[in-house]
Formats: sequence, C-alpha cells, structure tokens
Amino acid sequence: MSVDTLPLQLGPNANGMLLSPEEFDSAEFERGWRYELIRGVLIVTPAPLEEERDPNEELGRLLRNYQEGHPEGAALNKTLYEHDIEVGADRRRADRVIWAGLGRPPKRREVPTIVVEFVSSGRRNRERDYNEKRDEYLNLGVQEYWIIDRFQRLMTVHLKHDGACETKLLHESDNYSTSLLPGFQLPLARLLALADGWED
Repeated sequence: MSVDTLPLQLGPNANGMLLSPEEFDSAEFERGWRYELIRGVLIVTPAPLEEERDPNEELGRLLRNYQEGHPEGAALNKTLYEHDIEVGADRRRADRVIWAGLGRPPKRREVPTIVVEFVSSGRRNRERDYNEKRDEYLNLGVQEYWIIDRFQRLMTVHLKHDGACETKLLHESDNYSTSLLPGFQLPLARLLALADGWED
C-alpha cells in the first residue's frame, strides 16, 4: 500500500476537520473517543461516562437474556452498542441499536429497528439527543427511538408506524414493552439505579 492510500489516522485533535463520508468511513480512529460526521465536519467527543455505559450494558444483557430465554426471543435479531449510523452524508454514533423482526441477521449498514440514546449532561447534548437525532433517525426509517434520561428520570419513546409518529413518556417506576419485541420488559428503574451508582 502506498503512502497516498493509507487511511487517515484521526484522534481528538482532528475535531472540526472537514471530511467527506468516504474519508470518514475509511479512517482509523484513536480509541477512547466518539467520532461523528455532521454536515461534513468531524465531531470528536469524549467516550460515554460510566453513568451511561453501565446501564447500556445492562440493557444489552436484558436484551440477550430475552433473545436466549424467552419463547418469542427470536424477534430480536441483533443488538450492538456504540454503532455508527449513516444518515445521508452524516455519520451518527448511537449508544445502542437493535434489529428486530427481520427473521435474519441484519446486513452491514442496515437501518436499525430501534435506536437507544442515554442522555449526556449539557444543553447541547440534550438538544442533539431529543431533537436532532429524533428527526434524523425517524426519517431514516428507524421504527422506535428510545431516549433514556437519568437527569429527568424519564424514558421518551418516539414511534413511527405507517408514516405516523407517536411519543410515549415513561416514568422511573414504569416498565416499557414494545410489539417489536413481544414479551420483553424494560424496567427503567433498574437502568437508572445503575447510573446513580456512579455519580459523585
């Protein structure tokens, strides 16, 4: 491989760099940071905090337990954490993605059925998770977008079925269920308690 064809080596110092989607897709990234491409600009942010990673791992465990042990668990095809989603020329990094109801493993770059975000602190992060990503994901064909907010002690679910959008608000004591994963129950309090265990 010639020097001209080596992939870009990118780290936190590359924040704000102009990139094409092709350059982003072929780049090699320094570990420990989150990389997104938004309107042609590379956005580099710190990796999620323990307060976000711990409940995210628990959600993954609950999903896999459902997949392996529930009579209807085959409805869950795959789930991944920290996954890039192509939104036109942009690249978003989702906290967790879920493919359900396909009857097969998802193809690479296939739009997830469900996308999950754990809200980070800061007004800019809230605006991104609650508004920007909601519109992008639902327009892309995501059927449900879950926003888990440890600060407000809430889970917001945006659903899109037959072109219509609906929003559900769940409180800390609520369990969430969805027709996309028949029989699956998500206890919001369990995820929030794991987040609380890391706060100073």
